[in-house]
Amino acid sequence: MKDTHITASSASFFKDLKTVAKRAIRLAGREPETLIPAIIIPLFFFIVNVGALSDISNFAGVDDYKAFQLPVAIVFAVTGISRASSLVSDIQSGYFDRLLISPVSRHALLLGLMVADMLVVILLSIPVIILGLVLGVSFASGVLGMLVFILLAALWGLAFTGFPYAIALKTGNPGAVNSSFLLFFPFAFLTTTFLPKEALTGWLATVATYNPVTYLLEGLRSLTTTGWVLEDLLPAIAAIAAVGLLSQILAFKTLKSRTARK
Repeated sequence: MKDTHITASSASFFKDLKTVAKRAIRLAGREPETLIPAIIIPLFFFIVNVGALSDISNFAGVDDYKAFQLPVAIVFAVTGISRASSLVSDIQSGYFDRLLISPVSRHALLLGLMVADMLVVILLSIPVIILGLVLGVSFASGVLGMLVFILLAALWGLAFTGFPYAIALKTGNPGAVNSSFLLFFPFAFLTTTFLPKEALTGWLATVATYNPVTYLLEGLRSLTTTGWVLEDLLPAIAAIAAVGLLSQILAFKTLKSRTARK
C-alpha cells in the first residue's frame, strides 16, 4: 500500500512538472523580445572584444583570442535567463495564488520553470557557437567536447536562475527581477574576461582567484584549446555546483516562505 502511494505521488509530481514546463516553454516562444537581446548582446561583445583586443592578447600569452573570448560570450548569453519575469506576472495576476490552492506540487512550480530555462539557454548557446565556428574557433576536444561545452554553459545558466527566482518570489516586483542580472556584474568583470589569470596583478588577481566564473571560463576554454583536461574541467563543475547550491537553496526557501502564507 505504501509503495503504491509513493508511486502515485511520483507520477503526480512528474505530471505537474511536465505541465508547468510546457506552459513556460510555450510562453517563452511567445515572447521573442525577451530572448533576442540575450543573443545579440553577447554576439556584439564577442565581435568587439576580438576585434579590439586581439593584438593586446599576444603580449599576454593568448594564441587564439577568438577561442579565449568564446566562453565569455556563452556565459553572457546564458546568465540571468529565466522565467522569473513570467513568475512575477503570475504572482501579480493572482494565477500563482490559484495554483497554490490546487493540489499541484510546490516544487514542480519552480522546477518546471527551470526545465524551460534549461531548454532556452541551450538554444541561446547555439548561435554563439556557430559564430565562433564561422570565425575559425575549433574544439580541441572534438564534437563531444562541443556538446560538453554547451552542457556546462547550460548548467551554469540553470545554476544562476535561483537568484532571479528568489527575488521574484520574495518581492513580486518586475523591476527587482530585471535588475537581478546586476548580481552577475562583479562575477563577469572581476575575472579572466579579457586576459588570462597569469596576466592579472594586484587585487584583481586575488578577487579572480575566488571568483567561480574564473574556473568556469577556464574549464570552457580548455575544451576549445587543450582538450580534455580534468584539472580545468573539475573546478569548473565545482564552481557551477557551488553557485547552483547557493541559488537553489535561496529560491526554494523563498518558495517555501511564500507558499506558507497561503
